[in-house]
Amino acid sequence: MTAPNRNALWARAAVDELAESGVDAVCVCPGSRSTPLTVALAEHDDVRVCSHLDERSAAYFALGRGKRTGEPTPVVSTSGTATANFHPAVMEADRARVPLLVLTADRPPELRDSGANQTVDQEKLYGGAVRHYRDLPEPAADDRRLRSLRTAVCRAVGEATGANPGPVHLNFPFRKPLEPVEVPGDVPEGFAADHALAARGRDGPFVDVHHSPAGPDDATLAVLADAVETAECGLVVAGPDDASGLTAEAAAALADATGFPLFADPLSGVRYGDHVADAPVVGGYDGLLAADALADAPAPEVVLRFGASPTSKALRHYLRDADARQFVVDPAGGWREATFAASDLVVADPSEAARALAARVDAGADAAWRERVLDLEAAYWATVEGFDADELLEGDVVAAAAADAPDPATVFVSNSMPVRDLDRFGRPRAADLTVLGNRGASGIDGVTSAALGAGSATDDPLVLVTGDLAYYHDSNGLLALERCGVDATVVLVNNDGGGIFHMLPIEDFDPPFTGQFRTPHGLDFAPTGDTYDLEFASTETLEGFREAYRESVASDGTQVLEVRTDAEASHRERERLERVVGDELAADY
Repeated sequence: MTAPNRNALWARAAVDELAESGVDAVCVCPGSRSTPLTVALAEHDDVRVCSHLDERSAAYFALGRGKRTGEPTPVVSTSGTATANFHPAVMEADRARVPLLVLTADRPPELRDSGANQTVDQEKLYGGAVRHYRDLPEPAADDRRLRSLRTAVCRAVGEATGANPGPVHLNFPFRKPLEPVEVPGDVPEGFAADHALAARGRDGPFVDVHHSPAGPDDATLAVLADAVETAECGLVVAGPDDASGLTAEAAAALADATGFPLFADPLSGVRYGDHVADAPVVGGYDGLLAADALADAPAPEVVLRFGASPTSKALRHYLRDADARQFVVDPAGGWREATFAASDLVVADPSEAARALAARVDAGADAAWRERVLDLEAAYWATVEGFDADELLEGDVVAAAAADAPDPATVFVSNSMPVRDLDRFGRPRAADLTVLGNRGASGIDGVTSAALGAGSATDDPLVLVTGDLAYYHDSNGLLALERCGVDATVVLVNNDGGGIFHMLPIEDFDPPFTGQFRTPHGLDFAPTGDTYDLEFASTETLEGFREAYRESVASDGTQVLEVRTDAEASHRERERLERVVGDELAADY
């Protein structure tokens, strides 16, 4: 490898290792101090560069790609406050276990703590939110340093994608000149020939990091199998998870072998897919449990739990109050069960554990229990479909977006009400839908950017279901539509403020409820169509939305379909439906 100066040599080596380690795309934000990295990335034929003007949006875009692919997308920034704008996405990646590489450029060490312009303390900037941090050495045409750099980059990719995937931070100090100008003597003549391994690396990554997903050992399998075989009633619960979690195939095999119903969170990767046609996938549990429709049914004796804590508060409380042995299966040995009702922690790969247990179990649960739950599930959906709403129910909009989404499709759903409405109203469907959301830290910041990042990683159609506050909060992210070549159908549920707060007791205290919690904004989002060169349409009816939505998902380009709703009226309808479900199912079951 030849280079005009040591910074160029250093950056090219780092980028080569990223590419050899499987990185095929990177998000770059403009800035001076990161020039060596930006130039090296722009010159590399095997790395797609997505240019972003807003660091927060860039980091969420990279996060979204990581959610969709299970592999890290690096995000690059200059020094100073730019680095702090990555922090929200780093926090989400940490909590949601999404691989992410944060590459920050920095001033040289002698300028730190000196009052130098655009110089801040970037040492361990993201604290405990990262899986690994390294302040890299200063660039030098030095054999050992270059081998150290290559090793550090490969290790960073490995740390981001291990059993506990998440964000990794590498800090790159650079001194001027930052541009690829010739600096005589900076890279000695013949350096590449004399130090071929350091200068050119290997054929493949400098260090291969091997991950070996492991299932439970025989002793643990025996405990699990005994608990399942001696239980008359049980559940498999699949919580939110991304690319590295429980596969639908493994979940279906486990449900079939145990005879347990499979309660599938909309973000689990298990609620949607071809397996739904045959597996006992239950998606109406949130509505059933909120209406106490399972109160007279036998309680589960064993619960097998995968993924993060369920989105459904009703399900979390049901599991909290169940007198059951609960096994939490987690590949990293993490504790993701905040009611502290689980009795066993199984440290194993979720899919390997599910498959191994399915093969081990000789006798499943009482078939009557599963049939009872599945009958209630069918009755729930019949009741929901037959409900005659007096006002537009926001849940109907979200449900229609999932029901009418193309097969296949990537569906990204915002926090606040959209994900809760999908949980309650999104019926399981035998379609290849990859449903994603930012449930690690559950913020509404960066939702649009994360969705567009996920969409950029696949040729599948992209649907984003979001609320008005989330849309406003990340409107900068819409710039990626053109700059990064992404098309989407954006379903914008606009209830003029924080409709979710109608679910909380603070609703009864007004003031300050309206001004400080629901916070109506009165914004007209139609001008975003002209600003970001997209089509914008608005409706106030479910029929109007479904017609526009079906047309949009069959079209090229990006369309934002705004559905104007009344948050309070929708919430009252939600409560009325809950009562109807309880009354009708209590009468029949």
